[in-house]
Amino acid sequence: MKSFFWLTFSGILVLTSCSRSGSHSDYLLPDDPANVTETLSFDLDQVARIFAALPLEIPQLQEVYDAVSSSSDNGYDEEYTMNRLLTSPGSGIGEPQSKASAYTRPLRDLLSEYLHSQSATKAGIMDAEAFLRELEESDLQIYWPYSEDWDKESMPVITFDPGYGSEYNYGYKLSYDRLGKLVVDSVYVDESVAMKSPVWVINNNRDAENTPVPIFTPEVRFAGASPAGREDTKAMNRILKLKSFTMLRNYDSWFQGGSEFFVKCGSVNGFSASTEAELKLYSPSVTDFMIVVKRKYLNVKRDYDTIILTNFTNQLDNLAFLISEDDGGTQTSWKCSATVKIKSKSYGFDVDIPYKENDDIVWRGQLSATFFQSEDIVLGRFGDVEVEFALE
Repeated sequence: MKSFFWLTFSGILVLTSCSRSGSHSDYLLPDDPANVTETLSFDLDQVARIFAALPLEIPQLQEVYDAVSSSSDNGYDEEYTMNRLLTSPGSGIGEPQSKASAYTRPLRDLLSEYLHSQSATKAGIMDAEAFLRELEESDLQIYWPYSEDWDKESMPVITFDPGYGSEYNYGYKLSYDRLGKLVVDSVYVDESVAMKSPVWVINNNRDAENTPVPIFTPEVRFAGASPAGREDTKAMNRILKLKSFTMLRNYDSWFQGGSEFFVKCGSVNGFSASTEAELKLYSPSVTDFMIVVKRKYLNVKRDYDTIILTNFTNQLDNLAFLISEDDGGTQTSWKCSATVKIKSKSYGFDVDIPYKENDDIVWRGQLSATFFQSEDIVLGRFGDVEVEFALE
């Protein structure tokens, strides 16, 4: 059966005809041409349909798999940004070099050929190069949850983030028929589908500009440990570390990926004033780092070896502590305080800890210095996460 469908990208109208067929071909009905504007912008559904129209084969799936695996190895979620797809095929976030030479026909070539063919067919309606440039500069990406379970041959369902926290959506299932032709079917998809078969989600990337802390390696952990016993070091300046992090619930819809947590601590690092006059020489600082937890690691303890304070002295009294889950928005701040002691008298320092107005506040408050000193490894429950700390 021959199908015709229109893809409208707020200024881009694409007509395509192909020999693909499906049991639910009504999903190919055209959008209203009256919606066209002069400004390029991206509708996630329509971008998903563009990718479903490409003649994808196993080499292109391998490219996406390589990229999301690389992002995951670098501490990010299983994501392949459009910028990487178009400028550095097969490379994940945090990877410096392109693997383009490893791919005879990278996905960007299929995308470019398809868009240029539509531009030639419908002259004046779409500028393929302008579309590709804007796509490269956008924050769109392919998110492939549970990608490590791919069998290296199954074709994906291509869907998109419907927004509003929805847990299910429709998508475009790709498969080959007995004659070797690629078939596109409209199907419903939820997280249980993504756990069993490959699903590509077109969504937005929010974390590429941040660097997540790495999972620990034994060499790093033991190299940083003090060889002295606890009794010998408890009066010395010590390093406060986050040793493990456990997510007890997912904070976003699965279409949006895993959770990106920002851990922030406000304190006066290395405080050792002995008089009120010396107090004026010190000012608080804020430690800020990101921990990305993929959905598969729900309720799984993940080990880290991340420094919160390099010089935790006995004169620290209270630390300001905040954990947020990134949801974007305008930057705001939590105005709080950290306290120190001089000759058993406490003094406060005002601290502004930044976060985004749409973020989920997992936990915020003050933590007593004695909390960290109570055991070699101390465990705290902070909202729906658990964190282990250690003084070394």
